[in-house]
Amino acid sequence: MQDKLVIISNEKFHSDKNFFFCDNIAEKSSPEGLSKKFKIEIIGRASLNKKAHELKINNILLFNSIFLYLFETFKKIKEKETKFLILSISPYTFLASLLFLFSKKKPIVYLRSDGYKEYKSILGFYGPIIYHMMFTIVSKIAFFISCTKYILKEKKGEVVYPSELSNSWLSNPQQIQVDKVKLLYVGRIKIEKGIFSLLKILKNTRNEMVLTVVGAETGSAKTIDQKNVNVYEIEKNQNSLIKFYDDHSIFVLPSFTEGHPMALLEALSRLRPVIIFKEIQHVIGDKKGIFLAERNADSFFKNVNYIKENYKTIQEDMKNNKLPTKDYFLKHFTDLILNIS
Repeated sequence: MQDKLVIISNEKFHSDKNFFFCDNIAEKSSPEGLSKKFKIEIIGRASLNKKAHELKINNILLFNSIFLYLFETFKKIKEKETKFLILSISPYTFLASLLFLFSKKKPIVYLRSDGYKEYKSILGFYGPIIYHMMFTIVSKIAFFISCTKYILKEKKGEVVYPSELSNSWLSNPQQIQVDKVKLLYVGRIKIEKGIFSLLKILKNTRNEMVLTVVGAETGSAKTIDQKNVNVYEIEKNQNSLIKFYDDHSIFVLPSFTEGHPMALLEALSRLRPVIIFKEIQHVIGDKKGIFLAERNADSFFKNVNYIKENYKTIQEDMKNNKLPTKDYFLKHFTDLILNIS
């Protein structure tokens, strides 16, 4: 008999005739992967807006009210032989974690990004203060699993290396001419993702460089209106997404905060050099082909020109990268959840 795993998520899901959808691929792939070992239930937030990715899990409870969300969590905590996985620390999941104070059970909290930087980018000065309060309290209630030691802030916890990479990603990367640089960003259009700061850098340039953005939520592609920027909705088809990488010469990850970004691994798997900014320099590690820029036009285009002039050499160096795979990640993640008690 499978163990039961209740996943408590801050994600907004859309339901349509007993089918469930979300925009964050990790909210789809991780529960689906874990379902091979656990009986999965998800507690999440309801959205009326259509989402891109259909989940193969149908035991999902959605709530518009935080009170109903917490009441359902409280009921689940009372169940025997059940493990709990909380995805990230947000106001919703923070309050849910407090309910475990009335139980002998300890949840597992999976941290996928640096909440201090994320909250600062959204709320300014008060953001890190609010997150520090939540983070400190939750650290006394839960077990931590993180995608990097950096996010744990010296708190005790296990580290996994999330990945969506399959053999298709790692096979036969296509060559491209770099006479005309084509930039690519794959990710959601949110302030903390840094996309608007990147658009500002590109807005006043006379360079003929074009940026492709892949990741607009359904119906929100018009959020960006800039002549040298092409915007596409979230790409669900793996082969089509791979083609986006292969059709572009440089990947840009402008985020203010990242843990172990999937799009970075995807770009590296297709031998596409990556430009990031100093706020997330910790993601470089021992990986080849990642270039660090200041968040201004001079530094950014200096990196672009260097990559353009040394493209072949950089790609040869990138072939030495050892990238984690989805299968390895899910096995490691499953083993940790089973062994943490």
